[in-house]
Amino acid sequence: MTTLHYIFDPLCGWCYGAAPLAKTAQAIPGLTVALHAGGMMTGNARRTINEQWRNYVMPHDKRIAELTGQPFGDGYFNGLLRDTTAVMDSEPPIIAILAAEQLAGRGLDMLHRIQEAHYREGQRIADAPVLEALAKELGLDPAAFVAEMRFNSGAPTAQHIADSRALLAKVRGHGFPTFALEDNQGRLSQIPVQEYLGNVEGWKALLKDAVK
Repeated sequence: MTTLHYIFDPLCGWCYGAAPLAKTAQAIPGLTVALHAGGMMTGNARRTINEQWRNYVMPHDKRIAELTGQPFGDGYFNGLLRDTTAVMDSEPPIIAILAAEQLAGRGLDMLHRIQEAHYREGQRIADAPVLEALAKELGLDPAAFVAEMRFNSGAPTAQHIADSRALLAKVRGHGFPTFALEDNQGRLSQIPVQEYLGNVEGWKALLKDAVK
């Protein structure tokens, strides 16, 4: 079995730009996608939104949109990025992604929905009620999802983040997103993702070739 390791963060704009690549990988027969959340904005890296942050991220987001075709919504640019009470915290959405994966193998679907909620709709994806509503949209059992979120809070998520960062170092990745292919002999090779952003057909051909 060939595995595509995806090292990401739910608050990484370039990971949102790479969402079409992740979705394409989901549909390749014989390819398993393994998720590794890196915790970019956790601990001391958490922050509340202010004008300085807005001015920093907007040019990057516009470049991502131009390069990948991924849409950024007015609810994000003129809603969330002007909300100085909103907290940028990767940990709650990571916990939600782990919960969705463990409950129903829907971690990647949860990541995609979280990214849409953040970058298109301007929702506060660090807030538990928002994450619970997104899980319900995906058809996950609400009580089971909340229980799984509780189970993953704290040490399990901290360990997952540490393991993801260790993998990032092992494949010599330089940030998020990083993709690495593992063949059926366990050999790992990083994919130069920047060559495929906005080039879904080239990406599909690469992955199909990898699983032959």
